[in-house]
Amino acid sequence: MGSLVNPTLPIIHFSDKNLEPGSTPWLSTGKNVVRALEHYGCFIAIYGKFSPEMHEAIFRASEELFDLPLDIKVQNTSYTPSHGYVGQEPVIPLYEGLGIENATTREGVEKFTNLLWPSGNDRFCETALEYSRLVAELDQMVMRMVSERYGIENSYESLLGATSYLLRIIKYRKPEKGENGLGIVPHTDKSFMTILHQCQVKGLEIKTKDGEWIAVDPSPSSFIVMAGDACMGWTNGRIEPPNHRVTIMKGSEERYSLGLFTFIRDLKIQVAEELVDDHHPLQFRPFDHYKFIHFYYTEEGRRSNCPLRAYCGV
Repeated sequence: MGSLVNPTLPIIHFSDKNLEPGSTPWLSTGKNVVRALEHYGCFIAIYGKFSPEMHEAIFRASEELFDLPLDIKVQNTSYTPSHGYVGQEPVIPLYEGLGIENATTREGVEKFTNLLWPSGNDRFCETALEYSRLVAELDQMVMRMVSERYGIENSYESLLGATSYLLRIIKYRKPEKGENGLGIVPHTDKSFMTILHQCQVKGLEIKTKDGEWIAVDPSPSSFIVMAGDACMGWTNGRIEPPNHRVTIMKGSEERYSLGLFTFIRDLKIQVAEELVDDHHPLQFRPFDHYKFIHFYYTEEGRRSNCPLRAYCGV
């Protein structure tokens, strides 16, 4: 394994001038997006539409959420593994997270809010909904750029209509004496795409294809756009998800972060015909995204070096 190096992930700006589809800046940005995803599986996005006020509001809401008693937070359950409350795990004792399913819909956010605050919490609800919708716009811009570069716009349009967003709100407490600083073990995400947003406390590290770990510095306007396992299945292996981990330094503050995860519901993900040829033979059979997630949490899925290939590889 390589040593920790200074941040070298590509930084891509999403400002007003490159958000107009078909424009020269849009096409140039799309080229950079695909190059970064193919090489690193992720990149840092500077998102011009995201204000410092929203950054402060969503992290204030995060602190308010984690201040709730444990017996309230554990009511956040889900049929899908890791989509509800996760915490108090011996393997990752510093980690605690809750999930808002269907986070870009008022119905989804209100259901979560009313569960944890039966008397209501309009401020939390509106902040979480606005945040999710704003970050989902970034996700959709990135995926439109990818589909255009690969010439598979029709395939993406089908997926977009079946897209569901999960907002995970995460807290890492400070390590206590004698604890190591591992916040989350190295892994790839089982999502289609993931967009992470960090508070001011460092911790996220991305593993490059040559084995180096890159520490990602947080900033109020930056997001880490990261491919999940399902995106690899859709692009026939052209984009691979990066391994990443969170390491909490002793003496640091509590660390909050947010992840907006994309999942495809009620539609099988399949490789577009345009991405299969003599040089790129078919690598994956069509698969159900949520069934794949359940497979990952089986013994076979956990044991596999590449769960998606174990589940639906050709």
